[in-house]
Amino acid sequence: MIKTQNKPRFLMCRPEHYGVHYAINPWMDPHGWSRDDRSLMTAAHREWSALHRTLRQLGAAIELVPPLDGQPDLVFTANGAVVLDRTALLARFRHDERRGEQAPFEAAFRLLQTRGLIDSVKTLPNGIVLEGAGDCVFDEARRCFWLGHGPRSDIAARGIVAETFGVDVVALELADPRFYHMDTALCALPRGEVMYFPGAFTAGGRAVIQDRVSPDQRIEITEKDACRLAANAVCLDDILVMGGCSARLHDVLAERGYRLAVTPLKAYLRSGGSAFCLTLRLDRRSRTVGARSSMQSMAGGKATG
Repeated sequence: MIKTQNKPRFLMCRPEHYGVHYAINPWMDPHGWSRDDRSLMTAAHREWSALHRTLRQLGAAIELVPPLDGQPDLVFTANGAVVLDRTALLARFRHDERRGEQAPFEAAFRLLQTRGLIDSVKTLPNGIVLEGAGDCVFDEARRCFWLGHGPRSDIAARGIVAETFGVDVVALELADPRFYHMDTALCALPRGEVMYFPGAFTAGGRAVIQDRVSPDQRIEITEKDACRLAANAVCLDDILVMGGCSARLHDVLAERGYRLAVTPLKAYLRSGGSAFCLTLRLDRRSRTVGARSSMQSMAGGKATG
């Protein structure tokens, strides 16, 4: 369990209505899902529960968005908002299929505000699309957001995020449709490293990463690990919660002092999501208060494949 002054707090949504019922990215195959709907739904419930249990065992508090029939991707709560310093900037979705999630996410954040867990809930200007933390990954070491744009979010959101949160926003254009959100291709690690798949970005985007991140802090992952969504990890101090990675990446991360808590999420890969997508951190601060605490215990988990 992680010992911190305040518990890490996440927003999640039980997968009561999860399924692949439409296709808005290359991962999604509704016909393939429908052929084995019952067993895949069973797997989705089991895998979500294991992720939920892992986070709780690591000391996290979990808030829940009520599931809603007809909104299968509501389970991917990372897309609901960008949250920093007790302020939530609500998402607006690109595709019609996901716009029905906007009202339940807003209701959830208004409730969190009445409970004193969020101070302010803000909305985007009309016409601007930004799909929450999926395209706005916070880098604590650099005190900035890495903002993905192109497939799902508008580059025009960059200035809005910077003004809302008062931090630097580094925009990177996504080039591979498989990596449609920033969180599928880049993870900012707690010790300052940036783990990312170079092929997900344009040449200009890769140049920005190289300019911003020193060579010793860049961890480039292979296409195979990228397609396992290894970069879609939840960071809790020195523990990385992820759906899986290669033995090689496991060793690279272990050499840098990270421990992996691996919880397979294959049913969610069918929608192009993994651990980070299924969670939204609610307590993140732009400036860390006090020194990073040490671990009370080590997390278990081995590389898959």
